[in-house]
Amino acid sequence: MTTTNKPTKAELEILSILWERNPASVRDVYARLSELKPVKYTSVLKTMQIMFEKGMLKRDATAKAHLYRPVQTQRQTQKNLVNDLLDRAFRGSALKLVQHVLETKPASHDELAEIKRMISEVEAKGDRK
Repeated sequence: MTTTNKPTKAELEILSILWERNPASVRDVYARLSELKPVKYTSVLKTMQIMFEKGMLKRDATAKAHLYRPVQTQRQTQKNLVNDLLDRAFRGSALKLVQHVLETKPASHDELAEIKRMISEVEAKGDRK
């Protein structure tokens, strides 16, 4: 993900709706966004047009209402954003990132158990190399 197509907060809100309702029209996205906060249809339309121009969305213009879908999956976008944050804010240190996350918002008992399980899986995979 390049700097030019890193989603803004507004773009991420639209992407999250598209990941749920893939594909969706501008009207669909607007309807869902307006349930969450005050928003203008023209703002949603313009943002989605910009996202299309940036290459973040695909557009199907064969129907009367254009249908949009994200180019990247939610997981790909999250991975790119985390990698960028890791590089820029934590100098590539996963340890510092995890420390900061756990200090900022402590994990529940279940989340900690899942984190430990994931660490064990990574360690097991590393031992086989």
